[in-house]
Amino acid sequence: QLVDAFVQSGYFILEARLDRLDQAEPLILTGKARIALVIPPKFAADLKARRAAPVELLLDGADASTATVARGYADAIARNFSSKVLLGPRTVTPAVRAESRVWFNETLDSTAKVVPGLIAVIMSIISAMLTSLTIAREWERGTMEQLAATPVGRAELVIGKLLPYLGIALIDVAMSLATCVYLFDVPFRGSLALFTVASLVFLCGVLALGILLSAALKAQLLAVQASIFATYMPALLLSGFFYSLTSMPVVLQWVSRLVPARYFVEITRGVFLRGIGLEVIWPPLLGLTLFAAAMVTLPIRSFRKELV
Repeated sequence: QLVDAFVQSGYFILEARLDRLDQAEPLILTGKARIALVIPPKFAADLKARRAAPVELLLDGADASTATVARGYADAIARNFSSKVLLGPRTVTPAVRAESRVWFNETLDSTAKVVPGLIAVIMSIISAMLTSLTIAREWERGTMEQLAATPVGRAELVIGKLLPYLGIALIDVAMSLATCVYLFDVPFRGSLALFTVASLVFLCGVLALGILLSAALKAQLLAVQASIFATYMPALLLSGFFYSLTSMPVVLQWVSRLVPARYFVEITRGVFLRGIGLEVIWPPLLGLTLFAAAMVTLPIRSFRKELV
């Protein structure tokens, strides 16, 4: 009846019925469940014996705003359910009380949610803007003629333009990581090596996107504006940084799969707060890899050294 009360409220969806507490952790780690309602074995017996029957509510604190809202709804549902099964006509003690326990972000500090996601948003914008000037600058300065006369191939040109900015972007990520940990006191519980690999893949994809725009538009101003349009708003609105993706329309959820920041936001929050490893993080990492492979391939295939 208590579980039905949660489902019938319209605020919660029942994902699974579990037999043991340790079965809940993988579901919360992977993001398949936001909360877990732990009902003790003697719950019904305590109610029948007119004793208080507390239940435990496990909350995923990695998303502090959602966890706060969920805890408020859960407390209200527990109080409403308790009013129907009071211990006696004169008692004021609630029969059912939800005792919350927050995982990964015990204080529900919004900083722990916002700051790791900012790395993805900031690096999306900066990286694409940096490389959007590379090939367009060659066209505007008239040095593309000299470049076209060299035996440098298309792949060598694109990779040569990408690698220096990849080094710069990695330094930016390292500075952002240090700022998160030492200035904002955001815990870093995951693997530094895994975070570095994910950052490399993400940066390769976003930097290559800037090169693609630079090669296609051949004008620095247009390329910069296009890079901002392609990264800024999608990274803010369609990455899960501000708004939960599950609450968006299905069409926007599918569109968000084309936004690399969506995958990197998921990775940064998972590595920082949950300390998850490759066995959990591989789906967003695979999405980043596919995006990076596509973005590196497109400028190589589309770029032409011919002066037309």
